[in-house]
Amino acid sequence: MKITGIGRGIPDQVVTNHQLEQILDTSDDWIKSRTGISERRILTEQNLNELASNASAEALADAGLSGADIDLVLVATTMADYIFPNMASMITRHIGANCPAMDLHAACTGFLYGLQTANAYLKAGLARRVLLVGAEAISRLSDWNDRGTCILFGDGAGAVVLEEGDGLKSMHLSTQADDRVLFMHSQPGNSPYTKGHSHDKPGLTMEGQDVFRFAVSQCEKDLRTALELADMGMEEVDWVLLHQANSRIIETIKRRFNIDPKKVPSNIHRTGNTSAASIPLLLWELYHAGMLKPGQTLALSAFGAGLTSGACVMTWHKDAPKTLIPADDLLPQ
Repeated sequence: MKITGIGRGIPDQVVTNHQLEQILDTSDDWIKSRTGISERRILTEQNLNELASNASAEALADAGLSGADIDLVLVATTMADYIFPNMASMITRHIGANCPAMDLHAACTGFLYGLQTANAYLKAGLARRVLLVGAEAISRLSDWNDRGTCILFGDGAGAVVLEEGDGLKSMHLSTQADDRVLFMHSQPGNSPYTKGHSHDKPGLTMEGQDVFRFAVSQCEKDLRTALELADMGMEEVDWVLLHQANSRIIETIKRRFNIDPKKVPSNIHRTGNTSAASIPLLLWELYHAGMLKPGQTLALSAFGAGLTSGACVMTWHKDAPKTLIPADDLLPQ
């Protein structure tokens, strides 16, 4: 497969660390020193389906296609607007597609799982063009009384159009079953015939140090495996796109591979952790800043609840768009 179009949808509302100081026992310095995050986008009147649909329409326009050209819609998401219908179905209505549509749930690794799923459909001849969306609103899942977790997450959606091609060089996905480190319980409902389970703590629960250790060790393993499968070394990679979960994790991976910092873009300071939308949103910024060139090699890596993780190596094919945005602060100065 290869990427032929890319789009994004982000909320209008920006929530800064200084705003969080007004509702939490925290500070801008405390948050930045531990996470690298200064602000994040949070949904207000908008809904997630709107963000995802806008990202999808932009990706289609960028690829020079319409919804009628799409053979499959995949959405990687943890918290859609509905339990059902799935978000992918809702997107087909917005873009005018008439094709199979399904959501995937692999937490923050969802976009990579979606890439692998799309690639399988393309290789099997079951689709010629696939729309893949990573869309998340983790702000809905956070306990906004818990300063250790609610400060981390932002909302957003990123979409790509995938077509037949030789862009994917390798893919490695993995899972280590663990429901203690990062989890959120579902609600038991009110059936009189089912014994519900009451949960004292609302929102998601995360053991930060355990997640950090898993993220760093598994990210390193996955990247090394993906590079080996592609018969490449890290020095041959032009861009390393890491899941934007925590700046400390990103810095540790840089050191372990001795990667040139100029190869590791980051937008976590402006977006927070957007889960399955993280990598496509970062990809969108690189593309629109004119930093991606045809023939360049990208290594992608993500990890999340499950515990899921994965990495892939791929080649970029698209020319830069005609109108560019400032590179801003994607790379260290």
